[in-house]
Amino acid sequence: MTTTLRPTGPIQQGADGVKTRTYDVCDNGRAVGSVEIGTDAAFGVGAGVLRSLHIDEPDRRRGRGTIAALAAEEVLRGWGCAQVRLEAPADNEAAQGLAAALGYTERSRNMVKELGPTAPALPDGAVARPMTAEEFDTWRSTSVEEYAKSWIDRGVPAEQAMRKSRADHERNLPDGRDTEGMLLHVLVDRGAAVGHLWVSVREKIEGVGAGFVFDVEVAEEHRGRGHGRTLMLHAEHLVLAAGPRRLGLHVFASNTPALRLYESLGYRTAQYNLAKAL
Repeated sequence: MTTTLRPTGPIQQGADGVKTRTYDVCDNGRAVGSVEIGTDAAFGVGAGVLRSLHIDEPDRRRGRGTIAALAAEEVLRGWGCAQVRLEAPADNEAAQGLAAALGYTERSRNMVKELGPTAPALPDGAVARPMTAEEFDTWRSTSVEEYAKSWIDRGVPAEQAMRKSRADHERNLPDGRDTEGMLLHVLVDRGAAVGHLWVSVREKIEGVGAGFVFDVEVAEEHRGRGHGRTLMLHAEHLVLAAGPRRLGLHVFASNTPALRLYESLGYRTAQYNLAKAL
């Protein structure tokens, strides 16, 4: 058995330099599947993405998927990529198993919660309100760097992390605090501002209208008092008031306290985001 990749067409390259290419997975010249790879639009051309890998049912369980994935990684190395990532749905155990065998590790996960008809009440004394213009300016002045640092701390090169952070903020907040569908609120407890929340109410998750928590943080001096849970409950209020009945978020795998909080609130893992150094 000789498994190889055969291009189905030329490399596609956008104005931003991002490349993509699709290959047939061949066994002795016979197509038995396909694989698509690319460079990462979020992190830049130094990061690769294994976008999809499919082996036809009659030809599975013979190691062809493993060989195809390794060959795809070699192509990405040739493109100058130092890392590669992939997304594995939570219900696709085969994809997770293959990724683990190839040395990919979980970097983060996407989680989702189906919301009830009404959101739980906030604790006594807790009140959430929109950010003021001054509060937004203060938050915006540090949020790009802090979000980039969260990726740097997980092995992403600084240039790539900053690229992603800037792009995400510019794309999601083109009109700043007044961006339609974006809600930035502050939690006040007994007169003191203790944390903030950034929620979108205009997303789609699994094809259904949804909200998404982009940022939630409790000030360090106020942590350990349940304010993170209160902010997440307030997110449900905001999303339900806008109409969607589903709320998603992204969380780093190493953030154990946050994972436990979200699981206790009824969130389920929808997707694992895995990465590997090349």
